[in-house]
Amino acid sequence: MEFDLTFFALAIPAVMFAGISKAGFGSGAAFAAASILALVVEPALALGIMLPLLMLIDVSSLKPYWGKWSGRDAKRLILGSIPGVGLAIWLYQIADADVFRLLIGGISLAFVAYEIARKRGLLPKREAPFSSPVGLFAGVTAGFTSFVSHAGGPPVAVYLLSQGLQKTTYQATTVLVFWAINGFKALPYAILGVFTWQTLLIDLLLAPFAILGAWLGVRAHFWIPEKAFFTVTYILLTITGTKLIWDALS
Repeated sequence: MEFDLTFFALAIPAVMFAGISKAGFGSGAAFAAASILALVVEPALALGIMLPLLMLIDVSSLKPYWGKWSGRDAKRLILGSIPGVGLAIWLYQIADADVFRLLIGGISLAFVAYEIARKRGLLPKREAPFSSPVGLFAGVTAGFTSFVSHAGGPPVAVYLLSQGLQKTTYQATTVLVFWAINGFKALPYAILGVFTWQTLLIDLLLAPFAILGAWLGVRAHFWIPEKAFFTVTYILLTITGTKLIWDALS
């Protein structure tokens, strides 16, 4: 296929947005970049183009957040993601991802509504964070949805936001978790033919914009106060959830 000016006009801001979202705001809306690319290329090509760029953003984001993550929560999510990715590999050619988009989108919106109600005193405050099995389940869901659509951000965000983490701990944990999940996806993508020489060439051209987006995201994260950060995160989670439901129903 031809990668023309229309493609790059959409791809460059989409890749920068993914970098800003992943490096600064918890990955919740980064999946939208693949959806934008799918407007002008086949969905499988969009996935193949985005994964190396997402991995580049992950690597670019690790150093600023190194050691600042919640090891307990990261371990739960990463361990859970392994069977999630395995299930996605098995079901890749027959699974209807719309069911999972609808489920995760609904959970995302419900969680935002829950947090708003809780902060306004309409609900009693939770006495304890979500348990280990919930973290493992969130990891399974994230591994599966990340593999089929790069949409693993919402289940991770729903789990981590409920843990009461400070903004940098939260962000560092998402960076570590998706660095691992995206690494798990790379070899299966190659075996399934999701990568092509075309996608790798396009990745080389778009790589500087991915790094620039990550750089902007890290700085935006440290510039924005904690309250404003979580407000932005809830907004991104709402957008993500709405987009997932729209994609599923349409």
